[in-house]
Parts: sequence; C-alpha cells; structure tokens
Amino acid sequence: MASTATVVKHTGSHYLLSPLPRWEPFEAVLRGQLRLQSGNSTNPIAVGDRVEYEACEQGPAVITQVLERKNHLVRKSVNLSRQSHIIAANIDRAFVVTSLYFPEVKLPFLDRILVTCEMFGIPATILLNKTDLYRGEMPGAIDDFQRIYQSAGYEVIPCSVRTGEGIEAVRAQCRERVCLFCGESGVGKSSLVKALDPSVELRTAALSTAHLQGRHTTTFYEMFPLNGGRDGFVIDSPGLRAFGLSGVEKEEIALYFPEMLRIGAQCRYQPCTHTHEPGCAVKEALEKGEIAPERYQSYLGMLEEESKYRK
Repeated sequence: MASTATVVKHTGSHYLLSPLPRWEPFEAVLRGQLRLQSGNSTNPIAVGDRVEYEACEQGPAVITQVLERKNHLVRKSVNLSRQSHIIAANIDRAFVVTSLYFPEVKLPFLDRILVTCEMFGIPATILLNKTDLYRGEMPGAIDDFQRIYQSAGYEVIPCSVRTGEGIEAVRAQCRERVCLFCGESGVGKSSLVKALDPSVELRTAALSTAHLQGRHTTTFYEMFPLNGGRDGFVIDSPGLRAFGLSGVEKEEIALYFPEMLRIGAQCRYQPCTHTHEPGCAVKEALEKGEIAPERYQSYLGMLEEESKYRK
C-alpha cells in the first residue's frame, strides 16, 4: 500500500523522503516511468514535492507518484534553453537573499527571481544580507535599496550574521512553514540558515578574492528542520549564476511587477506594454517617482531578453 512523504533532498537519481512534520528521513529512488514523463523539466521531482512511495523490505523505497503541487519555483535551464529546472516545490515563503556589495547586487537578476515568485504564487521576502559591512559607511545605500523594493510592495529585512540583525525577524517568518532560501552565489544564504540553527550542517565559503564573487558551496537542494522542526523547515539551494524566465509570454511580464499591476489598469489602451503608448499610467507614475526607475529598467530588459539572464 502506498504511503506519502515529502522530498527533503535529492542528488541525481537518489532522494531522501520524510513524513513531515516528523523528521524521519529515509532513502528512495524514482520509478523509471516517472523519469520519462518529466517533459521539459530537467528534474521530474523537486525538494518540497509530496510523493507517494512504496516501501521495500530490502533497499530504498520507490517513488511511484508526484502529488499535485500548490506552487513551485522554476527557472529556465542554463545550458538547455528549451528546458526548465524546478528549484523547489510547495513553498510557503521564498527568502530572496542579496547583498549590496561583496558580491555587488545585480538588480535585474533579483527582479527575475521576484517575477517568477509572482508568476507561481509564492510569497517573497527580500533579505538584504551583510549589512555589517556597509551600514556604518554607506547607510544611504541601504535606504535606497529599501525604497526601491518597499515601494513595489516587498518586505525587505536587513540582516547580518555577525551582529544578529534581522535573524529573529526571519525566524518568526519560518515558524510552521517551509521556506526557500535562494539567490546568487556568495550572498550568505547558508550562513543565514546556520544563524537560525547552528546545528544545521551546511558548507560555507569565503568570497573569491579575484572578482569578489561567490563560490558555490551548496551543490544540491536540501531541506533542513530548524531546531528539530519547531521553527519550521528551510530549503537551502545552490548559488545561482543565471535565472531565465520560464513559461511567461512577453505581454504578461508587467502583470508580475506588483507596482505596475496596481497602476496598469488605468492605462488608456489595453493591453499596454508601458513602453510607447500614449496615456500610459505606468509611465506617468514613473515620471512622478511612484515607480522606481531601477525596477522599470529591469522590466524593459525582460521584454528585450526572453532567454536566460547571465551576469
């Protein structure tokens, strides 16, 4: 008789499952037929997926079916432009981690992740990490960043593992939830997770001194219980160097910018691309400073580049 569990780790064709909220991981493999039915995705099953499995007396359990997802985060595959890669599934909240410097923030990259969260109905919070490195010398830079994204409707939590800033606020949002930590290499995702629960065994590494860029330390997707699950569960993900939009039409992109969605209904012509049309409410809001020019430039970039974004 089939039982259900949640995928908490996968490396290649091997998986760990656990009957959440109990943390009792056990090994499983994927039935070959499911692997063949993966379609355009490079991975038929993602961490966070709820699956049915059959236990075996000897050897790992066998995953027989993937249950319907409430959401998932997906990006266009880096090397195979027609294929997509599912980062995680059934996410209660995505923490999009970034830093202003060390490494320097790439706003178009950040905005692509946020657009994808909007597309798939995943609530997103931005964690502005490493504030101890620049709060004293460049406090205005933090204020400017918060202005851009708070005006768009996102919560921004400044964080520092060294000073403890923001850690308890993040912990409060993790409780009774499955939360994904994602972002570029080197922004400190794994360090933040360890700050939430020092017992979690994660690899961390210093930045590359050559280009002040991140080094990949997490090599696969994995879920961890925070304090035995009492503070929820987190999914740590490898640092991303590219994030291509998947499954969105060019004409739909503006719908996934919350600030444009709120104003776009007032445009004279529908549909409006918010680029050249007369009576465009979005462009008027941009001129009045109600929409951040940095976000608008990201939007224009997405219109021009339907393929993956590379740093």
